[in-house]
Amino acid sequence: MAMRLVVLIALCVLPALVCARPAKTDFIVQGRVYCDTCQAGFETSATTYIHGARVMVKCRDIKSDKTTYSCEGVTDGTGTYKIPISGDHENEVCETVLVSSPQQDCATVAPGRDRARLALAHNNGIVSDNRYANNMGFMKDAPLAGCTDLLKQYQEFDD
Repeated sequence: MAMRLVVLIALCVLPALVCARPAKTDFIVQGRVYCDTCQAGFETSATTYIHGARVMVKCRDIKSDKTTYSCEGVTDGTGTYKIPISGDHENEVCETVLVSSPQQDCATVAPGRDRARLALAHNNGIVSDNRYANNMGFMKDAPLAGCTDLLKQYQEFDD
């Protein structure tokens, strides 16, 4: 019984340790997480960036759709995350995914802005090991004062 408990704990803890300190970092995935303060559906000049948002890099097998790799990161004071990734994920579909926002009033995922696809393979013509994901965002529960005027300015460019 004690041996089973040790094995169970090892299976739970070891993946977290591998993610936290990969033996060899093959890629650095970087992106930003924002708060859509005007509920515009995109970043505006009123957009703020979220410190402490949790983001996950997830890879799935192309054929079976089973998760083959996952690793979490947290954004810094500029809303930027940098997640070290080990291994080449050539035959996998990889993406960054929003996990959570620490801001109570900006914790609803912005539709269509909850994930970003990544290429985490070395044989795709990208020379750098840095991978930049599209920014992902949450929406504020209520738009800030002044957002109506701000969004009108964006509409004026269409006319």
